Amino acid sequence: MKISYVEYQKNEAYDELLDHHTHPRVAAHALFEYLNGLKPGELETRRRSVDATIMAMGITFTVYSEAGNIDRAWPFDIIPRVMAKKEWDRIEEGLKQRLIALNLFINDLYNDQHIIRDGVFPREVLEGSRNFREQCRGITPRFGVWAHVCGTDLVRDRDGTIYVLEDNLRVPSGVSYMLENRQIMKRIFPEIFQTCSILPVDDYPTQLHDALAALSPRDGERPVVAVLTPGIYNSAYFEHSYLAQQMGAVLVEGSDLMVDADDQVYMKTISGPRRVDVIYRRIDDDFLDPEVFRADSSLGVPGLIRAWRAGKVGIANAPGAGVADDKVVYTYVPKIIRYYLDQEPILQNVPSYLCMNESERDYVLTHLDKLVVKPANESGGYGMIIGPRATQEERLKFAELIRANPRNYMAQPTLSISTAPTLDGDALVPRHLDLRPFILQSSHLYATTGGLTRVAMRAGSLVVNSSQGGGSKDTWIVDTEE
Repeated sequence: MKISYVEYQKNEAYDELLDHHTHPRVAAHALFEYLNGLKPGELETRRRSVDATIMAMGITFTVYSEAGNIDRAWPFDIIPRVMAKKEWDRIEEGLKQRLIALNLFINDLYNDQHIIRDGVFPREVLEGSRNFREQCRGITPRFGVWAHVCGTDLVRDRDGTIYVLEDNLRVPSGVSYMLENRQIMKRIFPEIFQTCSILPVDDYPTQLHDALAALSPRDGERPVVAVLTPGIYNSAYFEHSYLAQQMGAVLVEGSDLMVDADDQVYMKTISGPRRVDVIYRRIDDDFLDPEVFRADSSLGVPGLIRAWRAGKVGIANAPGAGVADDKVVYTYVPKIIRYYLDQEPILQNVPSYLCMNESERDYVLTHLDKLVVKPANESGGYGMIIGPRATQEERLKFAELIRANPRNYMAQPTLSISTAPTLDGDALVPRHLDLRPFILQSSHLYATTGGLTRVAMRAGSLVVNSSQGGGSKDTWIVDTEE
């Protein structure tokens, strides 16, 4: 098929495949030539093959709705997103820098709070945090690390600048889809993988297992690692079971675990109790331990926080790590990096306005038609407003929310987020996208080679979340020097 990008030539956004002269970017040249060499109708044939593969492999996600929980096949676009290794190397360095600083920040907040005493981070922001856990005060986890798994969302603006949109430090999800996307692409497009130097991503389960195993309190013994899931009705259950299987870990629910009088965690088995050393929890803090958090939780394990505080079990991510998973805290990350590391941030934040500051709040309220306003602790694209696309009535309602609780809101300019070719019927059209790499920190640092590219499947939409109609692409980091 010959690629004709009439729409692309009219699109003002940065395109991941073509430059402003509509020539393929260096890293995407091989993909461009490959697509041009396909026969008419061949992309559609391969897309049908992909859809059948996704159904056969049972790759699903759950959408919560008023009609009940609905399992849907994973929405996947077969045209990959391509980035040069040279550019990626700098991004990876910036991601690691960011996570190191954030973990130092979290550990400081739960201990000496030097950053507050030195006037770098406002106490009122901490006092208004929904995710600060007083029960975690005085704890320093192994390696001083609280957020062992981080999913950082990146976007590219019109001028090509990569910005950090947000950090996901509580229970970041999506890495299983990144891994499955690659396996699907290798099945459907084996030829291009033989001719193009696409860096691998399949070492993530091993890296994750090693990062978790390093948290074991029993040095010298092979640790028992468990993935703690809320159960089959959770939207990310596919990922929980997938990662447990890939790591050789056990998949458990709260009712499968118990904590004894010596603060040790055991898994109930038909052969009797089996000690668990590390828990990769996929349950929010509130439901983790009914003795400490929500007493009505049936998802967690009574006594789990007691065992963790006693150093008898490792938990990733640590309870309380979500204190840095706050869109208001996000605005302070550049200062956090300078404070703890004495370095300039490698990756930039999107310019932001804090509604808790009167002058910035006034600006936001008078420019709601030009800004994106986000609540501090929501995720998945919920609770936010995209001003230029909202009605006047919606903007007025949001203004009242901001006035009522200014600490809970921050705003950013509406970026012209980059696009990439996406298959719509038999045509390739531009769709906006972001990128979620995954970074690990425990005894070592690791970042995925690329990450999960999420794409808005509807024309003009900036919402990439699968729960709201978004899809995904494989992400190719291409070494053009080989």
